[in-house]
Order: sequence, then structure tokens, then C-alpha cells
Amino acid sequence: MKRLVLALLPLIASCNTEKTTMSDPPAPLPPVPADAQTATLGVGCYWCAEAAYSHLAGVYSATPGFMGGSVPNPSYPQVCTGHTGHAEVVQVVFDPQKISYAKILSWFWNLHDPTTLNRQGNDIGTQYRSVIFYHSDAQKKTAEASKAAAATDCKKPVVTEITQAAEFYPAPKDHLNYYFANKSKNSYCKFVIEPKLKKLKLDH
Repeated sequence: MKRLVLALLPLIASCNTEKTTMSDPPAPLPPVPADAQTATLGVGCYWCAEAAYSHLAGVYSATPGFMGGSVPNPSYPQVCTGHTGHAEVVQVVFDPQKISYAKILSWFWNLHDPTTLNRQGNDIGTQYRSVIFYHSDAQKKTAEASKAAAATDCKKPVVTEITQAAEFYPAPKDHLNYYFANKSKNSYCKFVIEPKLKKLKLDH
């Protein structure tokens, strides 16, 4: 598997600066069709992950949010402190007849650099860690095999966590579909997310 290491531009402000001003209530969770499966993944800023997974055939929904912490119903500013233990994640609901969990994970490795600990570019903190939250024993096994395969492409050790899924907390409503709603006016969208989508050959 050819892995794309996508570095964030050094002069772009951190997600924290742009997002901590938002205070809308959590986004509603989309319906889950009876035949669907769920994947929950952290690749750094969840705007990037949401934008990419939303493009993929077979994906019903990609919802940004938080998982893996100790504080119930955390606010975005709380998560930004790094003290709640949550990671920014995207929860992907997909049709396994159209896209496999292994394929979902192949996009995961291409969306970020899994060798940087608690950091993606200028987004720094445990909330930006690389993590796969598995929802079943089968997903855990697939994730471990996928990580081992990805490691053969990396010159540095892969630091991605693989851990059991916990309570998922949707991000504030004004974070939902953020790239598509703000790509013409937000510098982070223009200079960080859009180049990623172009590199991955996704329609932006």
C-alpha cells in the first residue's frame, strides 16, 4: 500500500484558534441503516476526516466528534485543554457491501501521518492523536493487520492507538459539514483541507 504522508502547512493557524469560538449545541446523530457498520477514527483535525470520508461511495455519513475521554458530554473548549482525554474523531457509518472496513482503514492511513505522537502539523495535543476505535473483535483484528501493513511503509514507528470504542459525543452543530460550508472563506479549509483532498484525488 502506498501511503501518502500529508504534512500540514506550517503557517496555518491551529484548528484550536478557529474552533474554540464556536458554542452551538451538539450535532444530531444521523440514522444508522440496518445493514450499516460503524468505524470511528482519529486522524488529527476532524474537519479533514469528515471532508474526506464524506466523498466515499458506500459511506452513509461521516460525523465529527469526540471519543476516548473521561468527561461526559465534553464541550469543545474542554477537549482543547487536553485534560479530558478525548480525541477528535470522525464516526463513519458505511455500507459494508459497497466499501469494506479494510478500505475505510486504507483511507485512514492516507489521511494523516501516523508517526507523529499527539500531533498533526500545527494541531498539537492528545486530542489530535492517531487512533482507531474498534467496534467489534473483527474490526480489532482488521485494524491490527492494517497497522502492521502500514508500518512497512513508514520510516518511523507508527504510534497509532488501537482501542475499544467508547461513548461517542458529536461535535458542536456548527462544526458539522464545516469544510463544504466554509471552504471559500476559511483559511484552514483552503490551505490545509483542500490540498489533502486534491492529493487524495477526491472531488473538492
